[in-house]
Amino acid sequence: MPNSLQLERLLARAEAVLGRFEATLPLAPAQPDWQAAVAFRWRKSRDHGWLQAVRHPHPIRLADLNNIDDQKERITLNTQQFVAGRPANNVLLTGSRGSGKSSLVKAVLNEFSGDGLRLIEVDKDDLIDLPDIVDLLDGRPERFIIFCDDLSFEAGETAYKALKTVLDGSIAAPPDNVLIYATSNRRHLMPEYFSENLETTRVDDEIHPGEAIEEKISLSERFGLWISFYPFSQDDYLNIVNHWLRELGVSDKTIAASERDALNWALSRGSRSGRVAWQFARDLAGQQKPAGKKHK
Repeated sequence: MPNSLQLERLLARAEAVLGRFEATLPLAPAQPDWQAAVAFRWRKSRDHGWLQAVRHPHPIRLADLNNIDDQKERITLNTQQFVAGRPANNVLLTGSRGSGKSSLVKAVLNEFSGDGLRLIEVDKDDLIDLPDIVDLLDGRPERFIIFCDDLSFEAGETAYKALKTVLDGSIAAPPDNVLIYATSNRRHLMPEYFSENLETTRVDDEIHPGEAIEEKISLSERFGLWISFYPFSQDDYLNIVNHWLRELGVSDKTIAASERDALNWALSRGSRSGRVAWQFARDLAGQQKPAGKKHK
């Protein structure tokens, strides 16, 4: 009997220890309410991640994006293939800031959400969780775009390795219902240095610096489709300004008289981009008290 009592106490202590240990383990991500939204964000708190529904996604449409017709055509065709269940590529959108890269991805969601497309936004710092996110999506009837905005990595960061694995580098095949769309101002996503240009140059303690360069380039090469964006001309910029002013209900007379102000606005910001055009249009429309369309 004494031995039996000691064994029971030992088992009770072991269960208590295991209970405390399990409490420290990260919880498995829970399935969200997939009917609640068409867009989700991956959120993280104390090593616990979950998908949070975005109740009011940005309503921008493909028709709102001007002077990037080639880029729209390429990403639309790729996304059409994807939602139809045909082969499609992961997409890397690179180029000038404020030129419509992120807006184009949001517009694609609005265009195809009725066909079962869903979007999940993942911050760069949370890319380490990509395998868990993909596991949540595997087998679902919807088609998912994992969206990484303004993606780039500094020297010493390692999160890019998780991205490489999900793109094309794991023993497990990526699910057919998941693609990754990423935007970046850097085509190769990682910093490059003049000292890396020569194979024979010593770079710190790297014996084969050329192989380090290949490691950096290999990340962007795992995106099957590259879409480049370029600075807008003055006419392109004014065309975008006029589009947004009309959308915000500004009269044609005011639009015609606003050209010089629009150019000065761009000059003060050192950029003729779609983002700057949108900001000018908001500022001017806010002063006009338009009776037409409201802020979208």
